[in-house]
Amino acid sequence: MSLTKIYGIHAVQAALDYSAKKIQRGWIDAQRQDRRLQHLINELADLGIAVEKNERRKLDRLADGKNHQGIVVEIEMPSVRSEDQLKQAVVDLNDMPLFLVLDQVQDPHNLGACLRTADAVGIHGIIVTKDNAAGITPTVCKVASGAAETVPVYQVTNLARTLRWLKEQGIWVVGTSGAATQSLYEADLNMPLAIVMGTEGGGMRQLTEKQCDFLLKIPMAGQVESLNVSVAAGVMLYETFRQRKAGEAKL
Repeated sequence: MSLTKIYGIHAVQAALDYSAKKIQRGWIDAQRQDRRLQHLINELADLGIAVEKNERRKLDRLADGKNHQGIVVEIEMPSVRSEDQLKQAVVDLNDMPLFLVLDQVQDPHNLGACLRTADAVGIHGIIVTKDNAAGITPTVCKVASGAAETVPVYQVTNLARTLRWLKEQGIWVVGTSGAATQSLYEADLNMPLAIVMGTEGGGMRQLTEKQCDFLLKIPMAGQVESLNVSVAAGVMLYETFRQRKAGEAKL
């Protein structure tokens, strides 16, 4: 069991909402008294989770000097799922598949932000590479604010092989590239999809791009050449979400 510490009122509330059974213990600032903190203390007490009252400087150490807002909890980290689990999940799906694929995205803040958006639009999972990529870390969990518990993260060894398998299951693989000729807003995304995002600097690898059924670009009106990968993923996922909701409304 791998444990990590999370801190801050919002992050601890998310842990209580989505993964209360994984919280092992907690620490609070004995000098701090406010309603939001007391609410969390009461929830922890109701669950029978031991909470220690300490001086602020101990919480500062536990939170590595970050802003903990008077509370720190130790929690079992979510586990990354395997390629076999991904295949079983795809086979078991009863609704239209939607996956986000991150090709060697290494920044944990980007993975955490992608998890939050993924939860918001209800996708079925994020697929990441085993090598040269961020996994589930304390930073990811903090940025994800509970979404690391609700959105499965599947780690695969050979991404090109996984994409080929997804296509065999009837899932279209769409890549994102500034060099694409077709705009995101010109494409029909109301279909089984795996949306592939490349690295923060270099985009998708060539082998990954070769597996894509088609490529799309996000229109850019300013001088900046590209978006942060988590922002670009958000744009792609929400346009897909919009089109699917519009399709449902016509039924």
